[in-house]
Amino acid sequence: MLVAMTTRHEITEQIVLARLAKGLSWQELADAIKKPVVWTTAALLGQHPIPAELGSVLVEMLGLDPSAVPVLAAVPMRGGLPTAVPTDPTIYRFYEAVQVYGGALKELIHEQFGDGIMSAINMSVDLQKKSHPSGDRVVVTFDGKFLPYDWVSAEG
Repeated sequence: MLVAMTTRHEITEQIVLARLAKGLSWQELADAIKKPVVWTTAALLGQHPIPAELGSVLVEMLGLDPSAVPVLAAVPMRGGLPTAVPTDPTIYRFYEAVQVYGGALKELIHEQFGDGIMSAINMSVDLQKKSHPSGDRVVVTFDGKFLPYDWVSAEG
């Protein structure tokens, strides 16, 4: 007999609904597993695997079925927005910022570090709210490891 499995996408929808229904903040969920709030939020939205022991804590807090734990622990399909150009206004502004400043950031990374990239695999991300006379500011910090290109010949 086949048992209906819940997909990662379905579990993500359950997480979002349960969090709202229970009045839990992303910060409260992060604090419960002692992980950064940006990482926890991204993981709960399907972008990182959540170790089973941490997944169990979150599943219990959210009142989800324990069968969600191994799905949360599996390596996810990362990235992939529903459209090539994001249509959500908040996400689009990041896209817009990369369009405007991406070339300059690339040039400055190469000038200051050499030929390479900033890792999104070995990275931390932080978001802060900063008061400002003209209105609150959003401060996003990407702290990624520099990875130099290492061109290796076929002979080794």
